[in-house]
Amino acid sequence: MKRDLLAHLAFSAPALGLLGLFVLYPFLDVIRFSTWDWSGLSEPKPIGLENYRRLLADPAFYQSLLVTLKFLLLALPTFILLSLALAVALEGTMYERPVKALLFLPGLVTLGGAALSWYTLFTPEYGALATFLPIPRWDREGFWALLMVVAFTLWRHLGYGVLVASARLKAIPKGLLEAAYVDGATPWQAFRYVTLPLLRPAVAFLSVVGTILAFQAYSAVFLLTRGGPYGETRVLGYYLYEAGFETFRLGYAAALTLVILALTFLFAYAQLRLLKEAE
Repeated sequence: MKRDLLAHLAFSAPALGLLGLFVLYPFLDVIRFSTWDWSGLSEPKPIGLENYRRLLADPAFYQSLLVTLKFLLLALPTFILLSLALAVALEGTMYERPVKALLFLPGLVTLGGAALSWYTLFTPEYGALATFLPIPRWDREGFWALLMVVAFTLWRHLGYGVLVASARLKAIPKGLLEAAYVDGATPWQAFRYVTLPLLRPAVAFLSVVGTILAFQAYSAVFLLTRGGPYGETRVLGYYLYEAGFETFRLGYAAALTLVILALTFLFAYAQLRLLKEAE
């Protein structure tokens, strides 16, 4: 047994070494940085937990947290419902594969090019679609700006959600549905009492993935709105960028990174517990 253990450790040593070098060591460094007053250029000054105290007293942090929660409430249910609905609607149809390929295609486009295309199409003043459609003034109104970021995020990631839901849907034994129909169930009853409960693992997975995407949202905000207008789209990820690379409060940004990580785990865990209790 000891020899087997040594063999397992020897085989896993390269992977564990890379994990420690590129994950564990940077994470420990972030913890260390969070206890510093440091701009990246000045000499680091140890201040203990002062950055966390400043963070908890910072109105901008709570505003960014509120914007992130709004983004989560708008994006996550829509992401899950659309993923399930499209997966069920496409199941077994002749155009299932090409439609799934088209849905997944936006995730393969470079983020910068995709954001530039959206900006060119949807800019209210001179966008290509503004000539034909009444485009809301999302560059001046916070609600519409947040909806634009949500729509862009869904467009980028919906194909992945459909593939996850479809994979789970194909794993459901056909005999269960056939038995339900033999017992007199309607298509809606078969979906409600057979298919939907068996899709819960996919729902749980998409909930966690969607939560992580919401709390790490940064790129779409940076490329489309820069946190505006009036901070209405300044999610936590973008506030982290501002703190670290615009005001050069790297110690504060490190503390904010750890808080975002803790919030992400907390919300993901809470969702998993709720889904498990519902099951």
